[in-house]
Amino acid sequence: MNATKMILILSHIPVFAVALYALFIYTRLKVELKPFAWFLFCSGILQLVSLIFWFLEKNNLFILHALVPLGFVFLAAFYRKILADFLHPMVLLITAAVFVVFSVINSVFYQTPDVFNSNALTVECVLLLILSLSTYTLFLNKMAAFPDRKQLAGTNWINSGVFIYHASTLLIFYFGEYITSNIGLELSRYTWVVHSAFSVIMYFCFWKGLWNRATT
Repeated sequence: MNATKMILILSHIPVFAVALYALFIYTRLKVELKPFAWFLFCSGILQLVSLIFWFLEKNNLFILHALVPLGFVFLAAFYRKILADFLHPMVLLITAAVFVVFSVINSVFYQTPDVFNSNALTVECVLLLILSLSTYTLFLNKMAAFPDRKQLAGTNWINSGVFIYHASTLLIFYFGEYITSNIGLELSRYTWVVHSAFSVIMYFCFWKGLWNRATT
């Protein structure tokens, strides 16, 4: 097994570790973090299935077609709680519903489950960047009104993980179908190594956020 493959495999460890940690502290999490915990559970389970298919040298892209809409629904529910004073709750409910419909249509008619669903991933990136930037704006206002930053630190770590990952991988997702279909296998792996590095950073932020919220 070469170094590139090893890096790709090891990058899954933070996903599983944070999902297990969220499960361990689930009863101590406040209500706004429950949907986020379910996002972690969903990601952990589907990433495990994806890794098994990868080891079996089977096409595992169909799992991504399920993870993208399902993961967005849980993250939208998380941001719906966080942004309750900033956005009308129906805005994110409608956004999540429209995105799920868009993802299904894309998977059925345009980018079938055996290819990379770059359209849905790109739209998801843009939506989550908007939500994470909105959260930064809300937190700045709250910090001005309530100087006790400890109350916001945990959620801010989680939001930062979402922002860093999706801002850094937007172009990778946009060109994802081209990368997986038209460039050499080794070069494609290097691209996903970069993606894996940002994934590790994101899950570190998630762990730090959960740790802060569980211990305060």
